[in-house]
Amino acid sequence: MGQSVNRRQFLWGTATAAAAGAIAGRLGTPSAGADPAIPVPTIFHSPDMAPYVDELPVPGTSTSSPTTPIEIVARTTSTRFHRDQPKVPTMAYNNEPYLGPTIEAYVGEQTTVHYRSELGEHIFAADLDTSLHGVSERYRGQPVTSMHLHGGATPPEFDGNPERLMLPHHGTALFEFPNRQEAGHLWYHDHAMGITRANVYAGLAGMYFLRDDHDTGVPDNPLGLPAGAYEVPLILQEKIFGEDGRQSLRSTPLVPQGLWEGGAVGDRGLVNGKVWPKMTVDRGLYRFRLINAASTSVWHLFFSNRMPFWVIGNEGGLLNAPVRTRSFMAAPAERFDLLVDFSSLAPGETVDLCNDLAPPFQAAVIGEGAVPRFCRFIAGTDRGDRRPVPTTLRGGRTRPARIPPIATPQRIRRVSVSQPYELRLPPAIMSLNNLRYADPQIEKPRAGTTERWDIINITPDSHPIHLHLVMFRILGRRPLRTVDYQVANPQPPIGTRWAPDPSDFYAGPMRGPAAWEAGWKDTVRAVGGHVTSIVVRFPTADELGFDPDAVFSSDPTQSWTRPSGAHEVAPPSSSGHAHHARATPVHGLATKDLQGYVWHCHILDHEDHDMMLRYRVVP
Repeated sequence: MGQSVNRRQFLWGTATAAAAGAIAGRLGTPSAGADPAIPVPTIFHSPDMAPYVDELPVPGTSTSSPTTPIEIVARTTSTRFHRDQPKVPTMAYNNEPYLGPTIEAYVGEQTTVHYRSELGEHIFAADLDTSLHGVSERYRGQPVTSMHLHGGATPPEFDGNPERLMLPHHGTALFEFPNRQEAGHLWYHDHAMGITRANVYAGLAGMYFLRDDHDTGVPDNPLGLPAGAYEVPLILQEKIFGEDGRQSLRSTPLVPQGLWEGGAVGDRGLVNGKVWPKMTVDRGLYRFRLINAASTSVWHLFFSNRMPFWVIGNEGGLLNAPVRTRSFMAAPAERFDLLVDFSSLAPGETVDLCNDLAPPFQAAVIGEGAVPRFCRFIAGTDRGDRRPVPTTLRGGRTRPARIPPIATPQRIRRVSVSQPYELRLPPAIMSLNNLRYADPQIEKPRAGTTERWDIINITPDSHPIHLHLVMFRILGRRPLRTVDYQVANPQPPIGTRWAPDPSDFYAGPMRGPAAWEAGWKDTVRAVGGHVTSIVVRFPTADELGFDPDAVFSSDPTQSWTRPSGAHEVAPPSSSGHAHHARATPVHGLATKDLQGYVWHCHILDHEDHDMMLRYRVVP
């Protein structure tokens, strides 16, 4: 029977066992005169940093044009994350010192991107784990990349498939984003197989705002939303820094460098690439386009004075009406469109964006703690935007159509989230359906059908599950008697699909989504010990304007597809190589045929090993 013990449970057990075996060898043996009361260190900590001394930076903007391609270049660069720390190496897009520019695009107008990589040696070269699926020693000096438009209804060859990889200085890749979807809050980030966390943590991520005639992004927009200087992206992250100021991809000495760790809570909060920055705000209404761009943590976000604010949208666009709240939960990759009114603050008064969600017990006992704050807002003397918060956002001649009721599904598809455990280093892998990425048993929803996906999470932790290509609605979450469920349905060895019907093991009724997460989503927080149900319609080729099941090359410098049905791609072999890889490399890597999309956990360590599977939308 497979065992579902997570990384934190393993680390705690390992620490209390005095770091035996390989871990003890790395940490060393205490000398005869050592104080046995001094515990083995379990967590790395960042150096002290004064909060609220740096101004909040705002990324530059690249505006999409149907006639002019946008150039996106991945580069090795450097930045200063905090006033009192030195400049340190980062990876970024274009001329940003960290992260990438915000791309602004328009519904119905194609965005064409010319993408290339000029990266040097990976800034986390020593941390890459070459035992993970597809990771080569070569990537330390020549890191591969694969740019993904997260939330985009994008042709499969331009989606950022994790196996469609580009080496540095090996040509230019074409990306075409049709933008044939509702206005919303997308983002782009790297998606390379096995090293996604390292690339995104290093800085390869940026915002993508999709506008329309209603949500124009200019001050006279029909919806009456703040714009210009009053619309601000907030890219929230967490990090650990070394004593030299460099980003640390590692969190604990219990796992040797160069081995996959499984995800770690940071101890410094960043916004737009600065540690605990400050922003002087006019005393009026602001629109904050917020994303949890962390690798691991779920946050419970609120303002330090507990003032109310409004959530007006999710990943796929606006809600029907603003939702007044004092807090909300944000998992990695989730985006929230917020209206915040600072008019009640006196000049000079401050308010902080905070988090009070503690890490799980297993993390806390080995020293991991919550990031308690992210940034500070300081009220200035100007009155700012004093328009009222809109009462409605959808419906009527001057607003987009209302979000309809959740559709009735034609099929129920059950999928599972688990953490198969073995006593080894790395201690576990993360799995969907008890499978590895290369396993051939993939989901094949039919185009034009509406499905309910029941995501059965038998782990104690939340996992943000993201489906490429589609938006969906959250139906609700239902508690599960996970122990009884697993006793009645023993989990087989990994490699055999496992997602038994949970109907006889519910511990209570389904609870619908919170009002602030009731819109169109592409990422859902699958709560630990629950079955999270989403309803998703898989679009047809006619609706999309492209074949979602087309066959395409893994070489991003080639742009060709074959229609679905003309050829079906064989699954990768266990070694990670396609059965029909072409021997002649075109851009520095052997090429192969690919097909379909992926779905995965957006805790990026989990995605890398191996909580990501392929799926196809079949005719």
